[in-house]
Amino acid sequence: MSDFTPPPPAPSVPSYAPQGQYPAERYNVLAIIGFIGAFVFALAGLIISIIARNQIKRTGEKGAGLAKWGIIVSIIVLALYVLLIVLSVVLAIAAATMQSSTGY
Repeated sequence: MSDFTPPPPAPSVPSYAPQGQYPAERYNVLAIIGFIGAFVFALAGLIISIIARNQIKRTGEKGAGLAKWGIIVSIIVLALYVLLIVLSVVLAIAAATMQSSTGY
């Protein structure tokens, strides 16, 4: 009889994604956070949504629509904030002008 041992089995293909890549079925967490943040903290939501959009382009994850809408909603909310501030300043100036012109 010979002392022959069979070769070890070939390595199998890993069932997980290579390091640095994510499966396409997974949503980007920053896209979700950025979309929600757009309603609460518009500037932070805008920054997070932009970061998420760049990550999605690299990794191929889901959530591109959420990131896009996070950017859109953030811009709209920021524009409303600016409009509210400008309107408040104009009304305060108008009230001060009326008060000084009436002599009270």
